[in-house]
Amino acid sequence: MSEEIGRRRLGRGLAALIGDMDTEAAVVDRARTSRRVPVEFLRPNPRNPRKSFEEGDLADLSASIREKGIMQPILVRPVPGSSDAFEIIAGERRWRAAQRAGLHEVPVLIHEVSDKEALELAIIENVQRQDLNALEEALGYQQLIDEFGYSQSALADVIGKSRPHVANTLRLLKLPPPVQAHLREGRLTAGHARALVTVEDPVAMAERIVEAGLTVRDAEALGQQQPAREGVPRRPRSDKDADTRALERALSDTLGLVVSIEHKANGTGTVAIRYRSLDQLDELCRRLQG
Repeated sequence: MSEEIGRRRLGRGLAALIGDMDTEAAVVDRARTSRRVPVEFLRPNPRNPRKSFEEGDLADLSASIREKGIMQPILVRPVPGSSDAFEIIAGERRWRAAQRAGLHEVPVLIHEVSDKEALELAIIENVQRQDLNALEEALGYQQLIDEFGYSQSALADVIGKSRPHVANTLRLLKLPPPVQAHLREGRLTAGHARALVTVEDPVAMAERIVEAGLTVRDAEALGQQQPAREGVPRRPRSDKDADTRALERALSDTLGLVVSIEHKANGTGTVAIRYRSLDQLDELCRRLQG
């Protein structure tokens, strides 16, 4: 029971660790575990779901760090058997940029966690900051499922996302490698990719989307005209207009929660956001409050 409660609170615990919440306990914890260490004492986590680091982003961050320093400590854990080596849990991009900026030391928060917790924290931190592309996010989710036996529902609770978001993200792994390459390199968005999951020839359709520069809505309309892939059911079409459906998907992708928009004839309406746990509600409130 206590382990389950701990999992449900993991997202909030990470927020405290990385400074998103200024609770008294977080301040005390940071004061106790924060320190500065030489950059060479840190090593990247081979299990980090984030594999790509854009050259331009690193250059911009490096320039900022050179001018203002690292504003947020890097989350690390001790390497067993070594007194001066730490594995990065969250913040590899900051570490890479710090080296480019010529820093000799970086601020770190040292946290004792297991392999499972380290992977969970890495995924949560990257997803909350939207640092992962959709394919990296899907691979991270699949890694937690394969290595630690998570169900999609349990995984959704741990990372603070909706189960449909987790399920739809995992479906991207079913796309052929050429389509995944477009997604990984930014030529396709997650919205484009989801429109390709059900079609018979996703590679040909992906090439058409990239060459023509189609929007997600255009891709979805095109996908409805294509033969469906065998064994992959299509979702029933909604009675809502295309703009409303597109806005629902955009908000759902941003929040990681199911968003429903209902218009009334007089121009008013409602926006409903569904959550599955108090941690999801807590994260939603934090984001709405800025």
